[in-house]
Amino acid sequence: MDIIKNNTEVPIKRSNRSQTPSGTRRGPRRAPRFGGVAPPTATVFPKNPVEMGDPNVLVCFMDQFFPPVLNITWLKNREEVSQGVTDTDFFPSVDNAFRKFSYLAFVPQHGDVYICQVDHWGLPQSLAKLWHSKEPTLIPETKENVVCGLGLAMGLLGIIAGTVLFFKARRMNGINQRRGPL
Repeated sequence: MDIIKNNTEVPIKRSNRSQTPSGTRRGPRRAPRFGGVAPPTATVFPKNPVEMGDPNVLVCFMDQFFPPVLNITWLKNREEVSQGVTDTDFFPSVDNAFRKFSYLAFVPQHGDVYICQVDHWGLPQSLAKLWHSKEPTLIPETKENVVCGLGLAMGLLGIIAGTVLFFKARRMNGINQRRGPL
């Protein structure tokens, strides 16, 4: 087990250097003896709820890949971005796969398109995950509006029916009082 751990730590240390220029790969080109090659999955999401014009951070999460060698490129509107980019080290999993996070500090503007592009030996072509900023669209709350309308209608109907029954009962009571006891 110590040999596997040592063999895993060597490529991790070698590949945690600063990001290489786009299109180049880091580390040795052969797959390690014990793990084979597993391509990454990737997901892009904002760290905080998005408000247009407010600074935020996009997170690119890469998971389930081996060996721990990646080239990550951020693009904004098809232009490469290098400012505001930070990466974590590779985090090993119990199944000998790895995960990594890359962060991009940004200020969302309407219509901006961001791409986290990942290159790995196990991928036949770059893996590109897209995120775009858009104004939140106001979705009509149809279900809630219908329930609210029905509740209001039932309440008004109850008030009207109660008022009618109240006055009928009062009138009946008044008629019975005028006739007197039988």
